[in-house]
Amino acid sequence: MSSASKIFLLLGAINAFLCVALGAFGAHGLKQKLSVDMLATYQTGVQYHFYHALGLIMVGLILLHCQKSRFVTLSGWLMSAGIVLFSFSLYTLSLTELRWLGVITPFGGVAFLSAWITLAYGVWKHETNLPTS
Repeated sequence: MSSASKIFLLLGAINAFLCVALGAFGAHGLKQKLSVDMLATYQTGVQYHFYHALGLIMVGLILLHCQKSRFVTLSGWLMSAGIVLFSFSLYTLSLTELRWLGVITPFGGVAFLSAWITLAYGVWKHETNLPTS
């Protein structure tokens, strides 16, 4: 297993764990403490965090077959940046109501979009031995 594959599988698993923990915390610990709008903001962070935790696991699995793909590797780092900029800014915004954090969130969204298109390009461009059916 390549080191990049191992890193993204590990990051994906850790982030999936965090999603479950943060989701449970939001559902059970914050329901009575946050406004409906702020709870929805928090849950949006959890939702996108989880999608991209699974995306990181997918990147790690693809890297088992495309070990030297710069684009696939870059997509994993972009997903990681998106999690920090998008999801964690929404968590912090909902818990503190510091409105200026909303300025950071779109940069995370751009990182997510860039990650997916970079992943698609990396898989398309790379001569790979991905299993076929």
